[in-house]
Amino acid sequence: MTFGQWIGLLVLGVCLYILWEIRQVLLLVFLAVVLATALNWLQLRLQSWGLQRGRAIALSMSLTFLIIFGFFWMMIPPFLQEAQQLGVLIPKGLGRVEAWLDDMAHFLPSGGFDDTPMINRLITQLEPFLQQIFNNFFALFSNTLALLLNTLLVLVLTVMLVIDPQPYRRGFIRLFPAFYRSRIDTILRESEQALLAWLAGTGLNMVVIGVVSGLTLALLGVRLVLANAFLAGLLEAIPNIGPALSVIPPMIIAFIDDPWRSVAVLMSYILIQQLEQYLLVPLVMAKQVALLPAVTLVSQIIFATFFGFLGLLLALPLVIVGQIWFTEIVLKDILDRWQASPPPEASNPPILPLPPGIPPAAASPAASDPISEDDSVDQ
Repeated sequence: MTFGQWIGLLVLGVCLYILWEIRQVLLLVFLAVVLATALNWLQLRLQSWGLQRGRAIALSMSLTFLIIFGFFWMMIPPFLQEAQQLGVLIPKGLGRVEAWLDDMAHFLPSGGFDDTPMINRLITQLEPFLQQIFNNFFALFSNTLALLLNTLLVLVLTVMLVIDPQPYRRGFIRLFPAFYRSRIDTILRESEQALLAWLAGTGLNMVVIGVVSGLTLALLGVRLVLANAFLAGLLEAIPNIGPALSVIPPMIIAFIDDPWRSVAVLMSYILIQQLEQYLLVPLVMAKQVALLPAVTLVSQIIFATFFGFLGLLLALPLVIVGQIWFTEIVLKDILDRWQASPPPEASNPPILPLPPGIPPAAASPAASDPISEDDSVDQ
């Protein structure tokens, strides 16, 4: 390798290291881009109805933030009230599970088992964990403060991208060679359409699952319907993993009143998810980028491992956008057009061996005096 190639390799390594160090900031920027894409679509709709661009932007942002704050104003107070009860009922449910396990232990042989009550052993095991939580209270407070600052950063970036998105778009396109910029612009439009389809489908799924889960829990007589329904709808944004997590709190609460009711809750959630897969998903995902279930699950595990909860939340839109860029650039523009160059001797016709009995002069008219086409016609 030449000295210039070594310098280029070193610069590439430094750039990759910097990108890895600011990975959380890049995820926040991507989240702002997703939100700005939805708001831009809304303000374009308002412009198509006759509003000016400035008024359309102001109205779209006002409506969006009004809906968000109104939703949280209506949902958070009762949710917090029920969440406090949830914090009381879950330990009671765990205690009931512990008592049930102790009752079952009487049917087992007593030899070789510790006679210490299970709840005491559980408390003994939890004491170091609780002590660690108390010691890390400042870290918990700092993480909450960091969450608020990240939320504020996303909101500010979203507003900036909505007010004037074209300079940022042109600046990103100029990072590519001049002959390829129109192609990048086309890929960006395809990515924007895919993100809008994902946002619409995910929002519809969240609303439907939240409402159906709330109605099901109300019919089963499970307490804290609002909190559990809100949790089920919110976790629906995380495929595969979210629905499995959302069933745990209502099962614990139902187990307090009746153990068989918790089984009914589990079966109901499984039925809801099956109906979603066979009825709602084909309707919602018809206009979305098709993703294999294994690819979705593996991507969630990878992004959650390297980027935490934010990576888990944004795993699906990242995979959707990444699949579009990989398909358009790597597959269509590189691999599909990559053909092997013909060997040098392929330009000349191959020399075949002569059949026996034919002299070389007869087989090669060019070796004798050629007769032009006009002379043959005259003759």
